[in-house]
Amino acid sequence: MEENFLGLSERVIALGREAERQLTPYFARIDEICDYNTQKVLAAFRRHRVSDTMFAGTTGYGYDDQGRDTLDEIYADLFGTEAALVRLGFVNGTHALSCALFAALEPGDVMLSVTGAPYDTLLNTITGDCAGSMKRYGIGYRQVDMKDGMPDLAAIEAAAGAPEIKMVFLQRSRGYAVRQTLSCADIEAVCKVVRRVNPNAVIMVDNCYGEFTEKLEPTQVGADLCAGSLIKNPGGGLAPTGGYIAGRKDLIENASFRLTAPGIGGECGCTMGQNRLLYQGLFMAPHVTAQAVKTAIFCAQVMRELGFAVDPAPETPRYDIIQTIAFGAPEPICRFCEGIQAGAPVDSFVTPEPWAMPGYEDPVIMAAGAFVQGASIELSADAPMREPYVCYMQGGLTYSSGKAGILLAAEKLIRSGLCW
Repeated sequence: MEENFLGLSERVIALGREAERQLTPYFARIDEICDYNTQKVLAAFRRHRVSDTMFAGTTGYGYDDQGRDTLDEIYADLFGTEAALVRLGFVNGTHALSCALFAALEPGDVMLSVTGAPYDTLLNTITGDCAGSMKRYGIGYRQVDMKDGMPDLAAIEAAAGAPEIKMVFLQRSRGYAVRQTLSCADIEAVCKVVRRVNPNAVIMVDNCYGEFTEKLEPTQVGADLCAGSLIKNPGGGLAPTGGYIAGRKDLIENASFRLTAPGIGGECGCTMGQNRLLYQGLFMAPHVTAQAVKTAIFCAQVMRELGFAVDPAPETPRYDIIQTIAFGAPEPICRFCEGIQAGAPVDSFVTPEPWAMPGYEDPVIMAAGAFVQGASIELSADAPMREPYVCYMQGGLTYSSGKAGILLAAEKLIRSGLCW
């Protein structure tokens, strides 16, 4: 007999079973991508002769860290680039993206964002009044808004050809915007337009949440640079912190100078015994990402059945791990986040409350009972408390635990009388 350890009602259990039955064909596609990327990672480990000696790590300056340097080569291999920089010293994805931006832009240059405004903290890095922002360095910013949720190729063609445009930037995932996530095919279409009108512009992609959701990465379809966080997809739930940048060799070198200091770059940076987790996390990344995508699809199916608008729809192909649910009011967001938190292995007893999160204009509510603080490859949900009151759910180290969290969230909504 199936045990019900979480105290779910029969109604919610039946809801979950029916959702799972309908999703079987879509899960098969995710498994195919997972198998492909798992073999891709395994082949890279074999080519670069990964051995136990690479896991020891270094202290102090970190000179001659074989494990660190080989991991750079593996990332470059997987992303189809000349070089990569994978470092624990990146404190978050925004830090990695910032170093990549400064690697390609100098005072007087202009950056063109062609997916509308970036998410709040990155936009502050670019246009804010803080001492380290690009604005303070005399770097200009322009943007092309999306059209019907997708890149406006005609507008991009008109804007990208200006001689002062030195970088064209794309945010693959949606951030806190209500728009579609970009596939590699979408990114390739933008790259072709930019190359035609401004062949020397650097094309950079914020790849956060998108790694291993397809068989290709943005740098394999025309982008010069991409960057992301290790506590999202590529860290496989094991990386304790860090980020990566992959791309052209000259740009990676410039980024390393920004991370450390000119002339030092990637030659320093001890790994303090963490290499094993970075390697093992990368090895697990295709599988863990697939678990998170399945969780997102399950969430979409259950929440749609409860009457809420979801995007993407359960049957829609996925290009990141994020699921949005339009609740339309503050209370259902809070109840949903309570359920997600209750399904976490860490701090399940905590009740999430909106708070003034650094770098964001509005209070943000966040459910995140994670082994690694802020690791959004683990089951989590967050939302800015502003209209149209859309919640963003992502992660799930295992589909089984992710499913449990979604059903607990459904239970909270039903018992509060907010649906059905």
